[in-house]
Amino acid sequence: QVQLVESGGGLVQPGGSLRLSCAASGSIFSGNTMAWYRQAPGKRRTLVAWHPNGGSPITDISVKGRFAISRDNAKNTVYLQMNNLKPEDTAVYYCNSIPNQATWGQGTQVTVSS
Repeated sequence: QVQLVESGGGLVQPGGSLRLSCAASGSIFSGNTMAWYRQAPGKRRTLVAWHPNGGSPITDISVKGRFAISRDNAKNTVYLQMNNLKPEDTAVYYCNSIPNQATWGQGTQVTVSS
């Protein structure tokens, strides 16, 4: 059973930065696209950024130019660098493969507020 553990969230002021990490057990990284999702209160979980194995990273238009996804297959870890954070980025952030092969982790809370 693959487990995903997200970390790095917190409270940050608008314009600030955070770097999220997602460590996975098992072989989920092998050959798979890895992705970050987020779920704001009362809303559906949405895809934020994804990184095909051996391919180029892609970010959703809503965060393009501010967020960047990267992966380290040797460490089974995927990262999300978030810059120039806005209040609308407030959400719980999750990682998973595409298609989703792992049970969802607990996520990491990101709160952007002054």
